[in-house]
Amino acid sequence: MERLTESTDTQSALRQPGAILLISCYELGHQPIGIAQPMGFLEQAGFAPTGLDIAIDDLDEAALRLAHFVGISVPMHTALRLGVRVAELIRTMNPTCHICFYGLYASINTDYLLQKLADSVVGGEYELPLRSLIETLDRNQTISLLEGVSSRHQVVSPSLQRGYASTVPYPIPSRRGLPMLDRYARLEEQGAERLVGYVEASRGCLHRCLHCPIVPVYDGRFVLVPESVVLEDIRRQVQAGATHITFGDPDFLNGPGHSLSIVRAMHGEFPRLTFDFTAKIEHLLKRRALMPDLRAQGCLFVISAVESFSDSVLNLLQKGHTGADVIAALGMLREVGIALRPSLVAFTPWTSLDDYLYLLDMVETEDLIDATDPVQLSIRLLVPPGSALLNQSDIRRFLGALDQAGFQYPWTHPDERMDRLHQAVSEIVEASAKDETDAMLTFDRIRTAAHEMAGRRVEPSTRPIPARPDRPKPPRLTESWFCCAEPTTRQFKPLLTKGHGEI
Repeated sequence: MERLTESTDTQSALRQPGAILLISCYELGHQPIGIAQPMGFLEQAGFAPTGLDIAIDDLDEAALRLAHFVGISVPMHTALRLGVRVAELIRTMNPTCHICFYGLYASINTDYLLQKLADSVVGGEYELPLRSLIETLDRNQTISLLEGVSSRHQVVSPSLQRGYASTVPYPIPSRRGLPMLDRYARLEEQGAERLVGYVEASRGCLHRCLHCPIVPVYDGRFVLVPESVVLEDIRRQVQAGATHITFGDPDFLNGPGHSLSIVRAMHGEFPRLTFDFTAKIEHLLKRRALMPDLRAQGCLFVISAVESFSDSVLNLLQKGHTGADVIAALGMLREVGIALRPSLVAFTPWTSLDDYLYLLDMVETEDLIDATDPVQLSIRLLVPPGSALLNQSDIRRFLGALDQAGFQYPWTHPDERMDRLHQAVSEIVEASAKDETDAMLTFDRIRTAAHEMAGRRVEPSTRPIPARPDRPKPPRLTESWFCCAEPTTRQFKPLLTKGHGEI
C-alpha cells in the first residue's frame, strides 16, 4: 500500500501514538543504532516513533496490530533473515500496514523484498529518505518519485546523501524507549564485565573487497557523521552507564583525521572510557604510526577482517593483504598493547582442506584462540544478489541458482569433504554458543573434526596455555555471533511460535 487513510482525529494517522514502529532484529549485541538514528530524524520532524528490539524483547503483537507504518532495520544478513519472518507475521496480523525494509541488506535484496513483503525499501544513507517517505505518506501522497526510496512501482538507487545542509541541525540518535544498556553485550576484561555503548562515525568504505556487501551499495565511497553528533551520542550513553564504546564503522581508519579527532575529544572528556574499532589489516599497517596514540586514548582491541591465511584466497577476494601482513599487524598491535580480534571467511569455494587446517594452526600458534569467536571458524562465504564476486571472480562455476528466500547464491565446494566439514563445524559452534562452552574446548572439537575429515591422526595440542576458565584472556564483547552467519535455532524459535513455519 502507498496511501494511508486520514484519521478522524485532528492529527493524521501517522502522528497518532504507536503509528510508526521501527524494529531491529539483530545488531551484534548492541543497542540498535538502526533504530536510534532514524528516530532522531523522525522526532526532529515532529513524529513520535516507537522502537522494538526483538533481539532483546518479545515480539509485541499489540504494537504490530496498532502500527500504520513499520520500518524493519536490516543492516546484516542475520537481521534480514529474522526480519523477513517478522514481516510475514505483520502481514498476517495487520495486512494494511505499510512495511518498509531499510539498511544495507535491504538495498541488495530490493527486488525480492518488494515482490514478497515490502511496500518500500530504503538503503544506503537511509535516514533522510526514510523521513521523506513517512512525511509523504503522512500527506497521503504517492511515494513513487522519492529519492532513495524503492517501491513496487519504481526501483531506484540507494541515496548516499548524508544529513542536512549546514543551516539545519543534524539530529542526535534518539535512544528513547530502547532497552537499557545492561541488557546488551558487555565488555569482558580481566574477569570483569562493563556496559558498552555503540556509535558510528562513518558509513561505507573506500575499498572494494569482492565479497563485502558494502561494495554494491557504496562502491568505494564513505560518508562521515558530524563529530559533534558522535560525541553527544557518546556523552548520552556514558550518562546511561557505558564505560566502553564500540565504533561500528566498517573501517574506522578510512578517515583517520576524523576518527582521531573524535577519540581525542572523547578521551579528554572521559579519560577512563575505553573503546574498540574495526579496520582493515591494510589500514592498520599503513597507519601504524597512529596505534600508540589510539592505545593512549583508550583503545583495547581492534576487529579486522583477516578472512583467511591463504594468500590465494585473499587474492581472489581482493582483500589487499597477505597472510604475512596479518602476522605483521598482529605483532605491531601487541607491541603497543592492543589486541587483535580477527573475523574470518573460513569456508570459500577456493579454500582447500589443507588451507583450513593451516588456518587452525595459525590461530593456535599465534595465540588467537581466545581472541577468535568460535563462530568465525564456521563462516561460509555469502554471495548475495549484486555481489561484486559475480562479475569479478571465477565463482559462477560453483554456484547454484539464486535462492531468493535465503538471500544468496548457494555454492558447492569441489571437494565434498569441505561441505561436510562446514556442516560439522557449524553444529559444534551452535552447540557451544548454546551451552557457553569454553573457546579452547570448542576449538579442540573443531580441530578434531577437521583432522578426522582429512583422515589424519589428531596430534595432541602443544599450546602453552591450558584450557582453564581462569586463564588470562584478551578483552572481548560477550556477543559471540556474527553479522553474516545464519540465525541460530534459538534466534528463530520465538518468531516461529507466533505463527506457522519451520526452521
